[in-house]
This record gives sequence, C-alpha cells and structure tokens, in this order.
Amino acid sequence: MNLPDPPPPQDDLSVRARLIHERLCGVFGCPIPYFHSFDPLSELISSLLSHRTRNADSGRAFKALRARYRDWASLRDAPVAEIEALIAGVTWPEQKAPRLKAVLAAITERHGALTLDFLAGMEPDAARAWLRAIPGVGPKTSAAVLSFSTLRMPALPVDSHHHRVAVRTGLIDARVDVGASHAVLRAQLPQDWSAQDLYDNHEVLMLHGQRCCFAQRPACHRCVLLDICPTGAALMAGRGEAGAVA
Repeated sequence: MNLPDPPPPQDDLSVRARLIHERLCGVFGCPIPYFHSFDPLSELISSLLSHRTRNADSGRAFKALRARYRDWASLRDAPVAEIEALIAGVTWPEQKAPRLKAVLAAITERHGALTLDFLAGMEPDAARAWLRAIPGVGPKTSAAVLSFSTLRMPALPVDSHHHRVAVRTGLIDARVDVGASHAVLRAQLPQDWSAQDLYDNHEVLMLHGQRCCFAQRPACHRCVLLDICPTGAALMAGRGEAGAVA
C-alpha cells in the first residue's frame, strides 16, 4: 500500500511562506494601503455581505443599507423582508438578511450595546474568540473585522484565492478547507508580524490568485513562484491539466 508523503517540517513551510510573501510583495508592492477604514461593526456587516459575493455587489448592498438606516440599531430592528430587498444583489440575500439581524442582536445582548469598539482593548486571539462565539461569524469574518477595520489588529484572513495559492504552492494540503487554513497559515508566519505585515500577506496571495494563479488555467508561465511551486512544475511539465487543478 502506497502511503502519502509526510508533510514538510513546519520550519520548511515557514521558510517557504516567507519566500512566497517576499516575492509577491515584490510584484504587488508592500506595504499595501488598506482598501477602506470602516469601524469594526461596519466591517462586520460588510464582511457578512461579502461572503461568496463579488466586491462590487456587496459594496452596493452595504451602501444601500447605509442609505436606508440612520444607524446599525435601525438595521437590527428592521423587518427581514425589507433588509432582503435592499441586499438583493448579494448571494443568498434570503439567508444574509436574517443573519445580519441575529448577529446585531447577539452583540447587543452580549455586550449591552451595539458596538465593537471595545475589541480594541483585547488581545487579538481573545477578540477573535469573542466574535466567533456569535453564530454566523466564522474564522474569515472574525479575522477581517480585526484586520480590515479601524482596529488594525494583527489577524490573517484567508479567502478562496488566498487558499488556492496556498494549496498549489504546498503550504497546506488540499484537504485543509478555508476555515481550518486560517490557523495553519498564520502559524507559518512570524508571530511578531504587525497588522500591516499580515494584511500584506493576505492581499498579495489574494491578488496573485486573482491575476495569475487562476482557478482554471493558471498562468504558470509568468508566475514568479514557478520554481518553488509543485503544482506549477507539474503543469509546465505536462503532467496535469490546468483546468483540473484544485
């Protein structure tokens, strides 16, 4: 019986992760400016809307909510049908409308007020744990709130593009799903990295996935990671089909 090769030692993966980061920063230019500066509660709402949805569509939905409601308490108290109509352009609005209400209600109940500004006084791991205790808030959303919002706390979000690049370059096994990959990929990076460093890491892997390491037919011939990417090497050698790569 042929057993799979054991995974590389953690030290080797950490070296690979740093090399990938440095090369992609050379392509995309680090530090990368933050794409917006929402307060943490607004970032949470934006992140919940963005799940499996194009940025343009989730952005329009977020603006529609902002235009309709004077504050997020008004959104929390609004009828589900009204919210669903306002966010109709996102994926699964029938699920996201009641989820928004439930998440906002849970924050109010647990904290006594509808705000997440208090997270600034917590350690990042504790802040993420507080958020993840809310039903409907997963590892990516909790990391996004800490990283993307005005909290600017060190956390590593992982989206589908980031995950795809990590799998193809051998940082994680293909069987590690997006949710579980957050802890694995964070552990490969220096523990003293700043919020900006981790934001850069997420952004460059995501951008590489969007602009080169496509889900179908990745552009391996122009990839700056080709010499350290086992998937790219196999594809360029003709041992795989680009359209079938995970």
